[in-house]
Amino acid sequence: QVQLVESGGGLVQAGGSLRLSCAASGSVLSSYTMGWYRQAPGKQRDLVARITSGGITVYADFVKGRFTISRDNAKNTVYLQMNSLKPEDTAVYYCNRWPSTSIIPWGQGTQVTVSS
Repeated sequence: QVQLVESGGGLVQAGGSLRLSCAASGSVLSSYTMGWYRQAPGKQRDLVARITSGGITVYADFVKGRFTISRDNAKNTVYLQMNSLKPEDTAVYYCNRWPSTSIIPWGQGTQVTVSS
């Protein structure tokens, strides 16, 4: 059974940094484009960044220049380095495959809270 486990969230002041990790069991991620998504209360889940199996990255405009997605295929893990955090970055962050047609069951996510 495929399982995604996100970790690394927490409470941080505006301007601070966090590094999120996404580990997978039961499935090898290296062949897939992986994405980090986020969902704030009352809002839809949005794609934040994605990375191909070869390491090509694409970012949403609202995080461009502040967040960096990376992957370690040997560890079956995807990361999201978040710098210069803003209160509007507050959300539950999830990882999953991209695009939507290849989505697998969502993990529990990791809460990121940025205080002003």
